[in-house]
Amino acid sequence: MPRFFVDPKEIHPSFMVLTGENAAHARVLRLKDGDEVTVCDGEGTDYLCTVSDVQKDQISLVVHSSDPSHAEASVKVRIYMALAKGDKFEHVIQKATELGAYEIICFPSARCVSRPDDKSLGKKLDRWQKIAASAAEQSRRGLIPQVRSVSSYAAALRDAATADLAVCFYENEDKLTFRAAIEEKPFQSVSILTGPEGGFELSEIREAQEAGLKICTLGSRILRCETAPLCALSAVMYAVGEF
Repeated sequence: MPRFFVDPKEIHPSFMVLTGENAAHARVLRLKDGDEVTVCDGEGTDYLCTVSDVQKDQISLVVHSSDPSHAEASVKVRIYMALAKGDKFEHVIQKATELGAYEIICFPSARCVSRPDDKSLGKKLDRWQKIAASAAEQSRRGLIPQVRSVSSYAAALRDAATADLAVCFYENEDKLTFRAAIEEKPFQSVSILTGPEGGFELSEIREAQEAGLKICTLGSRILRCETAPLCALSAVMYAVGEF
């Protein structure tokens, strides 16, 4: 069944109208009167609707019922990924959305090669949010993960540390495994913090420890910067029974 995300302000109890990109997408799908579609408010509620009228620039819908989305994870996982080269962050946004991430946040660290200025970063954030929206629609999510940036590594640590389980991954850690960290105690929220292509400097790891993050290993193999957060996210989802 086709699925569309609509701004909550445009949600009505008995009817809705698809416009703009949603209407264009509906035309590509060749929707006609009587076809069933699902509309989501992006905040966790799904609406079962049928098409009542098809016009050039808008598609009218009749709302039949609303229910909480069944596609959202029982745990809120935030991905904190250091700025990376090329389209690596875009790849993580798409796949992390499919896997159930709640938020995806980028930040600068000492070894980051990519350092966009404010104007460039603003444009990137707009594009990244659209990637998250597209991935959420494809994977039938009930909400669209927020994609945002923080201005510094210190800000990322402060933000990440508010979760029930906050973890920073370091390739030279050889004592605490991620499995052990997950199994230590129950949690409702998780922060996963990973470094850039060159990894974190030792001083940054010490900062993370001081901020209250657990320093963990993801195993004996060195993972690419775009692989590590997805690996950790998958492990969390498995641990809480999402798989």
